Amino acid sequence: MEAKIYNQKGKETGAINLPAKVFAAKWRADLVHQVVEGMRSNKRAGTADTKGRGEVRGGGKKPWKQKGTGRARHGSTRSPIWVGGGVTHGPLAEKNYKRKISKKMRAQALFSVLSKKMKDEEILFVDSLLMSESKTKEGKEVMNNLSKASGWKSLATSKKPRVLVALYERSEKTEKCFRNLPQL
Repeated sequence: MEAKIYNQKGKETGAINLPAKVFAAKWRADLVHQVVEGMRSNKRAGTADTKGRGEVRGGGKKPWKQKGTGRARHGSTRSPIWVGGGVTHGPLAEKNYKRKISKKMRAQALFSVLSKKMKDEEILFVDSLLMSESKTKEGKEVMNNLSKASGWKSLATSKKPRVLVALYERSEKTEKCFRNLPQL
């Protein structure tokens, strides 16, 4: 499987052989869904907590005597039906939302997504993204060049984040060039 490689000017510079294991994998929506839901679930803090009637401060004294007042009987002002009282069946912080995602599942889901993106022609390979200065203007120019070359207008014009730039190794100048662009 081959893919075109572009440079920063938007010119085609060659081709790259892609591993079939990664870029020709079968689409597995169930596995991708399972991994995404697991990742989202693992991000949850699970710290929602409310106080029941036994944890709320106060309410030790009976508000009025049991009989003779003509009012309903009550034993505490911290009952759930009173303002300032405890919460009935509220969330407790003891719930655990963690899900195990094995390395093989995660890898297979990634291969499946990359294969789908490659099949739909939504992956673009660039030989290098080396910037001379940390200017957003340079990043915008590169995105405009690549959008003209590949025919993807959304690379340069979109106001929503639609593009993921994955670098081979970290480059602070490159990150600063692209971080203010709304489509990335």
